[in-house]
Amino acid sequence: MKQVAQNYKSGDLTVLDVPVPACQPGGVLVRTLYSLISTGTEMMKVSEARMSLIGKARARPDQVRKLLDSVAQQGPLATYQKAMNRLDSYTPLGYSLCGVVVEVGAGAEQFSVGQVVAAAGNEFALHAEVNWIPINLCVPVPDGVAAEHAAFATVGAIAMQGVRRAEVALGETACVIGLGLIGQLAVRLLVASGVQVVGLDVVEARCRTAEKAGALICAAPDEDGLREVERVLLDRSGGLGADHVLLAAGGDSNGPVEVAARLARDRARVVDIGKTRLDLPWNAYYDKELDVRFSRSYGPGRYDDRYELEGIDYPAGYVRWTERRNLACFLDLLVDGSVDVASLISGVHPVDEAAEVYDRLRTGSLQGVGLLLSYGDPQESVSLTRTIHLTTQPQSQSTFRRRRSSAEVRLSFIGAGNYATSMLLPHLRDNSGVELVSVATTKALSGLNAQRKFGFATMTTNVDSVLDDDTLDAVFIVTRHHSHAGLVCQALERGLTVFVEKPLALTEEQLTTVLDTVERTGNDRVMVGFNRRFAPLFTDLTERFGPSRGQLSARYLINAGRLDAGSWYLNEELEGSRFAGEGGHFIDTLSALVGHHPIEVYAMGAGGDLHSTLRFADGSVATISYVTDGNLRFPKETLDVVGDGRNGRLDNFQRVTVWSAKGKNGHRVLTGQDKGQRGQLDRFLHAARTGSPMPIQLDSLVATTRATLAVGSSLSSGRPVIW
Repeated sequence: MKQVAQNYKSGDLTVLDVPVPACQPGGVLVRTLYSLISTGTEMMKVSEARMSLIGKARARPDQVRKLLDSVAQQGPLATYQKAMNRLDSYTPLGYSLCGVVVEVGAGAEQFSVGQVVAAAGNEFALHAEVNWIPINLCVPVPDGVAAEHAAFATVGAIAMQGVRRAEVALGETACVIGLGLIGQLAVRLLVASGVQVVGLDVVEARCRTAEKAGALICAAPDEDGLREVERVLLDRSGGLGADHVLLAAGGDSNGPVEVAARLARDRARVVDIGKTRLDLPWNAYYDKELDVRFSRSYGPGRYDDRYELEGIDYPAGYVRWTERRNLACFLDLLVDGSVDVASLISGVHPVDEAAEVYDRLRTGSLQGVGLLLSYGDPQESVSLTRTIHLTTQPQSQSTFRRRRSSAEVRLSFIGAGNYATSMLLPHLRDNSGVELVSVATTKALSGLNAQRKFGFATMTTNVDSVLDDDTLDAVFIVTRHHSHAGLVCQALERGLTVFVEKPLALTEEQLTTVLDTVERTGNDRVMVGFNRRFAPLFTDLTERFGPSRGQLSARYLINAGRLDAGSWYLNEELEGSRFAGEGGHFIDTLSALVGHHPIEVYAMGAGGDLHSTLRFADGSVATISYVTDGNLRFPKETLDVVGDGRNGRLDNFQRVTVWSAKGKNGHRVLTGQDKGQRGQLDRFLHAARTGSPMPIQLDSLVATTRATLAVGSSLSSGRPVIW
């Protein structure tokens, strides 16, 4: 299928050929008829991508701060590699469309194939021929609404949420500053609500368009224009001024918020809808006691994964207008003619011309506020191709794939997120003994980015097409945590050697299922990505400590930091706790240090921090302190160990030091962290190629997984867990 995307590093915008996304539970697959170009939000993104690296840094100071924190913890080289990996990737565009349902996922039976729908979401309603849309971001289009008009629903919901935040009432006055697409729709919604509207914009044509839609007067925000708008406002409000000011302008100027204070009445509401600079003039806002509000996108539910991805709605009695209800309400206004969008359509262009359209918008040779991309005749069928082969694949040779005679190890990946593409695949790409066969991802662009950077022969959104390839030697499972155990079982059943990122399982039930699969199939060829035990400095520490060390005491401090608000780790009901997902790393490292499995765990928590004590089979004791409220410039991991008259310290995989009777000795690396990814991959590939034992024995993986789960059980019960 065709999809519009932009490379954020180079700024190049193109129409790509990518696989159709998988139809996941809780949503529908939609064949796009029209998608709307946001001449505000999208053009800001397009322009930002064409900036130099310094320009990008100035535009996103929040990301620069994260980079500086990463440099302090991981070193400049690793930080640079991760940053370039993210930058040099195709990212999608679009967030508002109308299309036809072509496939219905489990749990989305309220929709039917052939139904016309409007859809929202900057991760879902993309400029692409086919999109997967979750149910709470998708609404049926009523009879009588043209598909090209329904494509405005998302942007209409954004404007509607701004009007709702203003809490307007019949007969009141409002000023809309910025008459782009959002501003034009806000004018129409305000007029439909019985509000007297004035507007300001630097483009005269936009002012005239808003006046035709019912605004009393619109003018440029220069002194002459402001005086005229102010005169009309005072006349219509009995000398009071605007009851509401809606900021729908973008850019770096602070003019909109200063003008808002001038035109607003005493105790008026100022609502920021767009990305407006808000250096509030304190005296002006204080003197009038202005109420400044923000309007968050399409409405309640936005940025809540449980609402958007899991389909859990808010009861109308508590939240009357969610983003989905706003979408539906806007379409209803189109049905009865209360709001008109036909006059906003400046042009309809085939999706094949998208790159040219964006370029002309950027240079100013194409003007307009409502530009649509079209996707061909809706009566024509569309191919739902989920696998794209870029080279000829060899024919199947066998049904059992423990080992082939070839010196190359044939690998495929399920999942290609940031960790896979920055920490695993670069090592595999550079290994002459590896053939990267296929990559399966939920989102088409993720697979395309991985294919482009690492040379996979096939990209797909169908996991079964990877697992059913009889010529594979091994598969890497690098997906979200809740899917690990199930995918491991499927891969083992097909005779594959499996590398799965931590955790192996999130529950005892999942772990039991994995072990039952191993017993039933006789295939125990599985490795979990516990890379730290293979780190050169960790190996150095164990060697310097010596083999005859008896019982040890250890303390492992992990300065994990807080998660971003949108992190999927926060969805504990689906993905397990943060420690359940990550804690196995540290337990495995301690097990490798001690040389024995843990047999007892006791955990306590304080706020977002977690402290767990582990007792090992030989009597050694270790404490893991997993803290989230520390300073991000402090090293992320510090491991201290004591025993046999020696002290050892591993500082963030950058320095190792051992104190003994012979004095102090150690080693420091200046090239950045090495947490063992290359070492673990080399060992895994050797096992996959030769059939030799796996680098970490299954009983160790099971013990680490059980200990990780026991931390959560102990934290809940307040008692130690012993097995």
